[in-house]
Amino acid sequence: MAGDLHTHSTFSDGSTPAEKLSFLAQCDGLTHLAISDHDSIRSVRYAYANPAKDGVWLIPATELTAYDYRRAHRVHLLCYWPDDCPALEEFANLMATRRKEAVLQSCRELEEICPQFRTEEALALAKDSGTLYKAHIMRVLWQYGLSDGMYNNVYRSLFALRPVRGKILHTPKYESVDTVLDLIRACRGVVVLAHPSVYHSMELARELIAAGRLDGVEIEHPRNTEDDKAELRQLAEKYHLIVTGGSDYHGMNTNTPRPVGACVTQDDQICRIEELAKQRKR
Repeated sequence: MAGDLHTHSTFSDGSTPAEKLSFLAQCDGLTHLAISDHDSIRSVRYAYANPAKDGVWLIPATELTAYDYRRAHRVHLLCYWPDDCPALEEFANLMATRRKEAVLQSCRELEEICPQFRTEEALALAKDSGTLYKAHIMRVLWQYGLSDGMYNNVYRSLFALRPVRGKILHTPKYESVDTVLDLIRACRGVVVLAHPSVYHSMELARELIAAGRLDGVEIEHPRNTEDDKAELRQLAEKYHLIVTGGSDYHGMNTNTPRPVGACVTQDDQICRIEELAKQRKR
């Protein structure tokens, strides 16, 4: 048996409510599921309040955003079994505020150039998240035939970072990798580096692994390259790291839809996560 340990719901930028995800996991024959919404304490609290649903065990999780200032790119860190504590709540609220301020500015500028767009419609889609994501803007545009999909040409014209900055891009400030790793440690969570290929994080992965700052690496992910996966397997074996997998499910809020269970974590690795979490909470 196995579990999908990387999924997103309407608690962040996914299109599917959290209560539906366990049913989707059950349909795929999974035993475990982690709803790992971005910078969210809501997904953590949901799992603690619903330890088992639809015959599936829920693992409390969040995917925390950090920034590698040396290499100038974002980093995603999956955090499993964190305490529901003031430190995590403060971080989640801080990122929700920063993200909402940035995306609201984008909304104001988009209303000036696109009369069909209304900020309140994006906010309605974001009501479960407590903040606002670019995905909510794109859903409104796509719904009215004003975009060629979620993250295609129109998205790039509005929000690209490189090579040409998007017309309405505003980016929230992210905390450093060290700061977020320290937070996860304070919350007694288990930390896994998410999809290293996505943000070109292999150099950072080598550094963090050698320094003993990661508990595991996400290898089975739809966007990891085969070369990176091969190296990550070698590093995981050498340093005895936990190996995870997840679909990075976002429902319809993606260019390439993938079902829950498209990539999974094996049962023995789930046991390692749970045992390490128990040790840290003694």
